[in-house]
Formats: sequence, C-alpha cells, structure tokens
Amino acid sequence: MHILKQIIEKNHSLIHQVVDFNPEHDRLLGLDFTATNTELTAEILGDIDRFSAWIDEKLNAHQARYGIGGYNEHRTIYSRSVHFDTEEEPRRLHLGVDIWAAAGTPVYNFYDASVHSFANNNKFGDYGATIILAYDIAGYKFHALYGHLNLASLSHLEEGMHIKAGTKFAELGKEDENGCWPPHLHFQLIKDMQGLKGDYPGVCKFSERKKYLTNCPDPEFILSATFS
Repeated sequence: MHILKQIIEKNHSLIHQVVDFNPEHDRLLGLDFTATNTELTAEILGDIDRFSAWIDEKLNAHQARYGIGGYNEHRTIYSRSVHFDTEEEPRRLHLGVDIWAAAGTPVYNFYDASVHSFANNNKFGDYGATIILAYDIAGYKFHALYGHLNLASLSHLEEGMHIKAGTKFAELGKEDENGCWPPHLHFQLIKDMQGLKGDYPGVCKFSERKKYLTNCPDPEFILSATFS
C-alpha cells in the first residue's frame, strides 16, 4: 500500500478535506482509548450519556473542535459490546482513524469516487449508518469506509452513484443512529473488500493484526490534507 501513499503524495493538491478544519483557528486533540487511559472507567463506558459527556469535556477543556486517533490502537473500550467478543479471542485492535466531533458535522469526499455500498449496521457497538466509497487514483483502486453517520446520509444513495471530490455526502450521527457511540467518524481504507457490502471489520483480533493492517493501511497520508 506504500504505492498508494506515493500516488497520493504526487496528487496531494487534488485531495480534499474529509471534515471542515481550519488550522488557523481550529484545534485537534489526540485521544487515547488504550488501557493506559485510566480515566475511562467501566462506569463511563457502560453509560453512553457519560461516555459522550467525557468526550465533550475533553474537547472543551482543550478548546478543540475535533478529537482524533485510533489507528493500530489496542483498545479496551470494545469490552462494552458483545459485538466485539468471540469465544476464543476478543476483537480489540482498531483498523481506522476516529474523528470525534459533534453530531451533524459534515463529511466530505476527499477525491472523486463512486458508491460501492451502504448499510445501517445497527447492532449495539457497530457502525450504525455506514457508507463505503470506491476510488481509482491514477489506476490504483481501493475503498474508504465512513462509519457512525446519521441515517439521513443513506437516504439519497444508490450503488455506483458518482460523488465528486469535495462534495458533502454525509453527516455524523447521534448515539441512537450511529451504533450507540459518542458522535464521531470512523474513517478506514480498505484495499480488498473481500466480497463484503455495506460493512467491513473496523476492529480485529490481535492475532490477525498483520493480515488486517496490510489490507487496511493507515489513512494518515489522506487525512493530512484535512488537518495540516
């Protein structure tokens, strides 16, 4: 996937922001959801209102419009949902980047794309409203998953529909439509969809880390156009 990074760097002027961010007056706060963050107690994680309030308090305390983090992060927060647990090994390794912001925050397409698929993955702890876009940049084909959106984002879509670069195509969802999470965008690159539609694992078992990280590279080189 280093080839894609090289292609993006060559075409960097054509890459658009994923969310509105002005470095002259907006601040970005890194958030940690590993076991080292002892502030996130079981009581907070077990109550979606308290969990959302914790995120808001962190952003407000640092006067940050957005929080960010999570790629290749081994997280304890997924213990709140059986969606990530299996009998032999729980899924805890995060495969995308999370951008934490207010519900209703606009989401933009970073490059010309077509709609691969979309779905409402509405299990507790899942993505909620999800859109997957297909990209072809200088002959290199891949996908991007946008999770935890509002349901209205799905209402106008059709598979194969063209979405122009820079177009607002979605908004962040509230807790009752985004899989029961504090509002945020899960942004994940996927080389091979492996036959899936409207969904792809955003968290994997640690024992399968290499396989999934190879298929889902760090999207930092795309998000740098948003936050630099």
